[in-house]
Amino acid sequence: MSQTSSGKGRKDASQPDSEQPLIAHLIELRDRVLRALIGILIAFVPLAFFAQELYSFAAAPLMALLPEGASMIATDVASPFFAPFKLAALAALVVALPWVLYQIWAFVAPGLYLQEQRLVLPLLASSTLLFYAGMLFAYFVVFPVVFGFFISVAPEGVAVMTDISRYLNFALGMFLAFGIAFEMPIAIVLMVWSGFTTPGQLAAKRPYVLVGLFVLGAFLTPPDIVSQTMLAVPAYALFELGILAARWFVPGSAEVDAQRRSDES
Repeated sequence: MSQTSSGKGRKDASQPDSEQPLIAHLIELRDRVLRALIGILIAFVPLAFFAQELYSFAAAPLMALLPEGASMIATDVASPFFAPFKLAALAALVVALPWVLYQIWAFVAPGLYLQEQRLVLPLLASSTLLFYAGMLFAYFVVFPVVFGFFISVAPEGVAVMTDISRYLNFALGMFLAFGIAFEMPIAIVLMVWSGFTTPGQLAAKRPYVLVGLFVLGAFLTPPDIVSQTMLAVPAYALFELGILAARWFVPGSAEVDAQRRSDES
């Protein structure tokens, strides 16, 4: 009987106490990932029934500008089927984005201080709204201007007939580019919050940021000055908004800037 008890004691001692919290964290992570995927699936099911209408809505900015009698084409046999469903799947991810971000927040929240929890939740909500705003800006403002520019510069005798899969890839790339660009205020608040920089230091780098945004726009958008400018200018405005938000939401940032200025003088 004593041998059995001692054997059990040796077995328990051989397992570090840190294994139990690690396993618990892994189980929690698995549950959060599954809940996020279930949320995306729930959003996808109704969107899949309207995949064709969803694609027609996404293609409306281009279709409205095509010459009379022109239409989009499908160079791949399966494109008319897969392209709308691909869009529906990505739209489901966008619709379920608040739920996905909430799962991320719920996983990391227990390891945060109360002050950090109060800041993270508004940041997640505002980042979601800013991402949506970037996509809406791309659809309603950028697409008509960019497509109108492309069609107007087409050589005479060239029929503009875009493949549906290529258009989808182009549209998704633009949505992603503008959605990420509109996250600029959140990125600035996080950098100031982490102590990486201060609002004053960012304000001093305004010229470099403006040039950098135009360079970044050249990589994220088609190689034309119109879409590049329409990405860089709103992103710079959001950069200024991010500086104001950091000064407002990050406690002590103004004092750090004041101390730095006094040290330099």
